[in-house]
Amino acid sequence: MKKGLLLATLFFSLLIVAIVILANLDQFPRPIEYLYDFPGGDKVGHFVLFGILSFFLNKSASSLFPNRIPVRLTLTVSLLLAIVIGLEEWSQSLFPARTMSLIDLLASYAGVAVFAVLAYWTKK
Repeated sequence: MKKGLLLATLFFSLLIVAIVILANLDQFPRPIEYLYDFPGGDKVGHFVLFGILSFFLNKSASSLFPNRIPVRLTLTVSLLLAIVIGLEEWSQSLFPARTMSLIDLLASYAGVAVFAVLAYWTKK
């Protein structure tokens, strides 16, 4: 279980990195864009994708560090992820094809929080 979870976390992390790189290069595949081509779709994408990443990271951290205080570990992992997401959102201002958005950032943070709570609850 632990190995499968860690592999899933690694795979999903790499998927997010690939999505960010493709978006920064304005090379996002058209079929994927259609998945969220509805009003607020990109916000849903931020919530779901970063939420799933939060879930995987928190579950992996609790598996790797079972003796740590669960609440503290969840808060630490979530805060570190939130910082990385904030930096990524800010970095969009450096790319002509991207637009930095506070609403996107808040949707990402909401996903991190909701899915971190889910990861914590499933630990118990």
